[in-house]
Amino acid sequence: RAWRRRSCRHPRQSRRTMPDVRNMLAAATQQLGERLDAELLLLHVVQKSRSWLLTHADDVLDPDARTAYASLIERRANGEPVAYITGQRGFWSLDLEVTPATLIPRPETELLVELALQRLPDDVACGVADLGTGSGAIALAIANERPYAQVIATDASADALAVARRNAQHHAIGNVAFVQGDWLAPLAGQQFDLIVSNPPYIEAEDPHLAQGDLRFEPASALASGPDGLDDIRRIVHDAHAHLRAGGWLLFEHGWNQGDASRALLREAGYAEVFTACDLEQRDRVSGGRLG
Repeated sequence: RAWRRRSCRHPRQSRRTMPDVRNMLAAATQQLGERLDAELLLLHVVQKSRSWLLTHADDVLDPDARTAYASLIERRANGEPVAYITGQRGFWSLDLEVTPATLIPRPETELLVELALQRLPDDVACGVADLGTGSGAIALAIANERPYAQVIATDASADALAVARRNAQHHAIGNVAFVQGDWLAPLAGQQFDLIVSNPPYIEAEDPHLAQGDLRFEPASALASGPDGLDDIRRIVHDAHAHLRAGGWLLFEHGWNQGDASRALLREAGYAEVFTACDLEQRDRVSGGRLG
């Protein structure tokens, strides 16, 4: 009977010593220094929504889930971005697949989508090009909001385009096409009402490239020459021949590149040149209209 009593108590005692969801999150938050990442990674493991945390704080996860969670926390502690760990990132109204072949979509880029939509009719056919589409975030957001638009998205990376195509299929967005090539090169002879881009714009020697999440993202999608403007110069120059009369070019850039971006647009003959600020009041998107 003594053996039986011990054997009966042992599973219950072991379970009580296992950390529940509340304590697992607390330990992960302490390790990462951030609660949100700890929550996102746990929800990825259990495949639940955030509301699950409110009613399951006392739950004890099974051993496989605890092991999986510990592994993900370790990867994040080593600097790997949450979006690459989970393979997902929300952008605009879409949940998108992301991989190390694509830049991670960021909230500030939604300003570019917002400004593009302001310049596109919602009930008339029009043509849009998205240059360097990556995961397809900008192209898909625009195409989803403007079903009469025909969007073509380019990228030099075949791996990135594969991700973008899967995102389009997942969301059943049919008014977008993807073509491989460098910026406007695969669009010879085509003209558009709007061209948008989130090109690389970080200075090649910027120390931030060796820090944080940027270490894991494709370098070709981040840096662009000594002043970060090499690709923007090319886009501003080449887009001129691909815009219909009255068409717009809009592109994202760094917080300190608004003056230079407007100068490039004016030198190339664009009218109504402007720069818009993001929510933190930093220069973020510049554009101009073909007269």
